[in-house]
Amino acid sequence: MKNLVVLSGAGMSAESGISTFRDAGGLWDRYPVEQVATPEGYARNPELVINFYNERRRQLLEVEPNEGHRGVAALEKDFNVTVVTQNIDNLHERAGSTHIIHLHGELTKVCSSRDPYNPHFIRELKPSEYEVHLGDKAGDGSQLRPFIVWFGEAVPEIETAIEYVQQADIFVIIGTSLNVYPAAGLLHYVPREAEVYLIDPKPVDTHSSRPVHVIRKGASEGVAELRKLLEK
Repeated sequence: MKNLVVLSGAGMSAESGISTFRDAGGLWDRYPVEQVATPEGYARNPELVINFYNERRRQLLEVEPNEGHRGVAALEKDFNVTVVTQNIDNLHERAGSTHIIHLHGELTKVCSSRDPYNPHFIRELKPSEYEVHLGDKAGDGSQLRPFIVWFGEAVPEIETAIEYVQQADIFVIIGTSLNVYPAAGLLHYVPREAEVYLIDPKPVDTHSSRPVHVIRKGASEGVAELRKLLEK
């Protein structure tokens, strides 16, 4: 079975109704990144940040995986699929994908403010627990914080992602501008002989001279076309 690695970004979930951060009218227009996605913003106003992610979680309850997510999950019938996602939502999981590396953290998890990557204090929230409050404590007594990799923080899962990318026979990029590092650099680790596909309705600069099969469509239509091409 060939190894197929998917790198997914905000465009993957946009069709499900998840607000993207960078597009006009996106979340960054309403919330400056410094306020809600940096350690400094959290230190300044933890309540604002906690409520921002509560709002993101409430949105999760209203959205469903789209055909793109489901199509990626269906690839597991024919390939060893690893999904490396920049998204913090759980739509890949809900669509049935079984091996997902979340580079930027997970919205449905909380952790310690003092020691965010200590596995003893990372907890998956049930939907009934999605509302986190100032004063809710992790196991070490610190405030529960969102299990999100903020700007300026290290991306611990990138090393794991690189290991899988280096063994890819097929590498598929879906719905990411390839502007956010370190995720954008993953293409450099794809073996020379691997096939590379890019699914995005907008032009994307891959910062690479290697041949890329471009599918200029959104996630759902693009993944459907990809599956047809891979069946040949």
